[in-house]
Amino acid sequence: MKVLLLKLWMASVAVLLLPTGSPLAQTEPTAIAVGSVLQQLPGASLKKTGDLVRQLEQAGGAEMRSLFEMMLAGDLYYVKESGQLLEIQKNSSGTLVGRALFDGAELGEFKSRAVKKIRVNNRLRSQLRDAIARIDLLHGDGQSQRAAVLAMLDDLTPQNIRLLEEAQKAGVNAEVAELISLADAMVQLRDSNSTADRLSAIAIMQGRLEAPVRNQLQRLLNTESEQDAVVRAAAQKALDKISERIKFYSQMEQLFFGLSLGSVLLLAAIGLAITFGVMGVINMAHGEMIMLGAYTTYVIQQLMPGAIGYSLLVAVPAAFLVSGSVGVLIERGVIRHLQGRPLETLLATFGISLILQQAVRSIFSPLNMQVVTPDWMSGSLAINPVFSVTYNRLYILLFALAVFVALVTVLKKSSLGLNVRAVSQNRDMAKAMGVRTEMVDAMTFGLGSGIAGVAGVALSQLTNVGPNLGQSYIIDSFMVVVFGGVGNLLGTLVGGFSLGVANKFLEPATGAVLANIIVLVCLILFIQKRPKGLFPQRGRAAE
Repeated sequence: MKVLLLKLWMASVAVLLLPTGSPLAQTEPTAIAVGSVLQQLPGASLKKTGDLVRQLEQAGGAEMRSLFEMMLAGDLYYVKESGQLLEIQKNSSGTLVGRALFDGAELGEFKSRAVKKIRVNNRLRSQLRDAIARIDLLHGDGQSQRAAVLAMLDDLTPQNIRLLEEAQKAGVNAEVAELISLADAMVQLRDSNSTADRLSAIAIMQGRLEAPVRNQLQRLLNTESEQDAVVRAAAQKALDKISERIKFYSQMEQLFFGLSLGSVLLLAAIGLAITFGVMGVINMAHGEMIMLGAYTTYVIQQLMPGAIGYSLLVAVPAAFLVSGSVGVLIERGVIRHLQGRPLETLLATFGISLILQQAVRSIFSPLNMQVVTPDWMSGSLAINPVFSVTYNRLYILLFALAVFVALVTVLKKSSLGLNVRAVSQNRDMAKAMGVRTEMVDAMTFGLGSGIAGVAGVALSQLTNVGPNLGQSYIIDSFMVVVFGGVGNLLGTLVGGFSLGVANKFLEPATGAVLANIIVLVCLILFIQKRPKGLFPQRGRAAE
């Protein structure tokens, strides 16, 4: 007995002398709890799964976020034989690939009959979203905390309110603190019986654009049991102010969409303005130059499958060269032989457009091709809860302005620009002064076609890439050129944005087709009064 007691005493002393990091000196109850809960997930009922999710959140905290996201996405499975939990995803060939839960280590391929998905219904999805929001609120960065508070505004339960208070005590940035104050005001309006407190809460909520705020104010007004006339009047006033702000930002959104459409029209028409203004050629194949630029983007992405983010940067100069080269060939092979015969030129270029469309159908098939949008152009920039701008349209708007500035610089500062301006103002005098007008025509046509190809790169990020892509913009391009003034780049800029904004503001009231008809009729009436457009050419040779 004494020997046994001596051994136990020595073992106790040895454990006390072990370093604190030793696995014998301490256990990890959190890890053990998480492991035991995870073992119960395979085969658990939906009700039991909800209880297990709550236990996992309490035991694992922030480390459970990735697991909850897997469950929410439907990627959490278990192996039928062993009960092992793992993440399952399909690769490009449709094969199921397994990965470890927390470190993402690849576990190899699995047959569909060997694994089974952890079931999740709508109630569980709501529970998982709430759990993720709570984790983000307590452990995430400022952006994650903001998203978490916004998610909780729809469900201000006592538990969520307590979490908001804990997060505020722990320290958050000013924007998150403001949202938490908004949540407190919503709770105060809902639960308080004091008129002064409720009016104070409405004052905080007034002008806020978050949907839960509007919904709560609307519910208050729709509640027949609400007899406090002062509170109802304040709620109605706050709701009216919110509606006014929403209407304002709706107009701003329409303006942005109009500018976005205008940037597309500018890119499509600016090349046509140069060729039409310098050479007087009605190029019906201009839309096909846009199409070639879009298909060049598709080919570049096929050649650079692992670098989609850089493919557009390569596609811009490539599309310019491809469309510009085709434009020079068309000018040298066809148009220069039809100089001074506008009707024959129109018919010839129309025929070329049909040939190019059929060539694309034969090479790529008549089906639309998929052009991938890079990550840096995906998503949107949220200005406030009701107004956001998509990155692809924003970048295209900036890109169109950059192309316009670059083209104006070339025409103003380079020798090519000097020759182009000379030929456009007085071809005979320029030729008499030694300007090689034929070479200027070829370079001008190539420049205009190259810019159309660049427009195709931008359009590939907004619409389908197919053989008929250019036909959708050729008429609009001519409208922009005629409205702005033939050969005037500033007129093309103003005309493109004006027609784009007008279309987008008319569409909500009339529909897209009728809006185009109204714009066309207004343009015809405008041309009756000003045949030379907004910014006509001036000088003795303007006629």
